[in-house]
Amino acid sequence: MKENLIYEKTFNFAIEIVKLYKYLSNQKKEFILSKQVLRSGTSIGANINEAIVAQSKKDFLSKMNIALKEAAETQYWIKLLIATNYIDRNHSKTLINECKEINRILRSIVKTIRDNIKNDERNTG
Repeated sequence: MKENLIYEKTFNFAIEIVKLYKYLSNQKKEFILSKQVLRSGTSIGANINEAIVAQSKKDFLSKMNIALKEAAETQYWIKLLIATNYIDRNHSKTLINECKEINRILRSIVKTIRDNIKNDERNTG
């Protein structure tokens, strides 16, 4: 697979989410929120991986939309973990900033693909 910035970012982010999950479950004995952040945080990259092999632009857009929703959910869980003192705000700054950046990139990709599909439909319709 050729280099893909959002794929690489979300794969590396998933690694950090797995580490966070291990910390929360092993050190903090927190099992509910940790599973939520693990599920959504690792799902982002999995959906991008599926999008890479999409069968059409609409399929690609669908997978990227799901990745965007998972990224927004992950950002919520991280903020909740900070607000409930399960993770330290200063130590989690990199994680929350990376999540925000992934959200920004995905919003941009989704908008661009949506615009491309609209243009394609205008040009063929």
